[in-house]
Amino acid sequence: MSTADANMIFVATSDLAGLVRGKSFPASEWEKRCERGVGWTPTNVQITCFDTIADSPFGSLGDLALVPDSGTRFQLGQGAGALDVVLGDIQTLEGAPWEYCTRAIAKRALTELHDLFGASVVSAFEHEFQLKDVPVRAGDSFGLKGFRDGQVWAEALLAELARTSCKPDTFMKEYGPSQYEVTNKPAQDITAVDNAVILRILTDDVLRRHGVAASFSPILDPESVGNGVHIHFSFVGDDGEPLTHDASDPHGMSTLTRHFIGGVLEHLDQILALLAPSAISYLRLTPHRWSAAFNNLGYRDREASVRICPVSARDSDAIARQFNFEVRAVDAAASPYLAFAAIVFAGSHGIRHQIEPPAPTQEDLSLLSSDELAKRGFKRLPQSLEQALAALDGSKAVRDWFGSDFVDVYIAHKKGELQHLEGRDWTGKCNLYKEIY
Repeated sequence: MSTADANMIFVATSDLAGLVRGKSFPASEWEKRCERGVGWTPTNVQITCFDTIADSPFGSLGDLALVPDSGTRFQLGQGAGALDVVLGDIQTLEGAPWEYCTRAIAKRALTELHDLFGASVVSAFEHEFQLKDVPVRAGDSFGLKGFRDGQVWAEALLAELARTSCKPDTFMKEYGPSQYEVTNKPAQDITAVDNAVILRILTDDVLRRHGVAASFSPILDPESVGNGVHIHFSFVGDDGEPLTHDASDPHGMSTLTRHFIGGVLEHLDQILALLAPSAISYLRLTPHRWSAAFNNLGYRDREASVRICPVSARDSDAIARQFNFEVRAVDAAASPYLAFAAIVFAGSHGIRHQIEPPAPTQEDLSLLSSDELAKRGFKRLPQSLEQALAALDGSKAVRDWFGSDFVDVYIAHKKGELQHLEGRDWTGKCNLYKEIY
């Protein structure tokens, strides 16, 4: 048997549960598989994060192809035991994008934004995770000791990221117990979303090779901190010039940016089940957890759902390129493609309808009454997955963007997930998710 026959390539998809699943084939079949793909089954879309199968409209019927995108191929590890991984698209046997393929949906959202407004998205996903089952250092929030504890595996992780499209940016010991944050450089369009998938795959793989295990679960302990995903956004035109900043605006936002954010905030309650899709996500999305609890735009406010990020005056000529905003009501139980698509669809809607966001806040909204919140255009976000799914179910806008059949399948998927959790307390639920994400 030749080396090419023995070596395998894994083609991966990020599914509705936000997990990476897929299929492998011999490396000698690379060119053929890039053309034809590997077989895939429609009902796989309803495999929940607990490996149960939610109600499926497909049953045992149908066939699909999971087709590698050759530009996304990367390697896990070096030498013996290394594995090539490539991200793929789920297609019909006729070669059309499958309507439930998360990556295809994200690409469709990007195409719509560009075709309508001539804008491309430059973005980056900022990830937090915690180590499982390791002694916790007291008094080490943002600390040197915790950083040194992780330095060997962190440098190995950043080295492997640097060999992919997901170029590393910063790494630090975070606030929470055994919690770390890793960021990567911005990238354009679908590559940025691919990078979020690559980063999660590599983090799990590299750390396990160093004898520790990471969890990106939204929250590991109901009484402790959560792990968020912050998606940073900016826009460029076809000439590469930035479209996000306007120096004449009091907060630096261009009209495009303002209306995009307006659309996101107007629909945030309706898309939240796609951004924060686990039962325990809503333990994190509460006031005073530095996450998101209201549909507000914050100016340098880390409790806002959307935050205008700071830029450095030390490089004033590049402020327009630095300028960006982040959506903070996201966690890693979500498929990066679905969370990203939902935000871009909502933002495009905002641009099309010239939706103005509420005035940026720099205050504690939890101190305001519901009447005061409503008067200023704010509302409390759904406080459970069940509430978020109800808002999704009743959203004509989201059904228009994703397709009504997709929304129905997604809701059935999540109801299957919730069914598995029945009878468990919050600690038990957190423990289940901790081992999966």
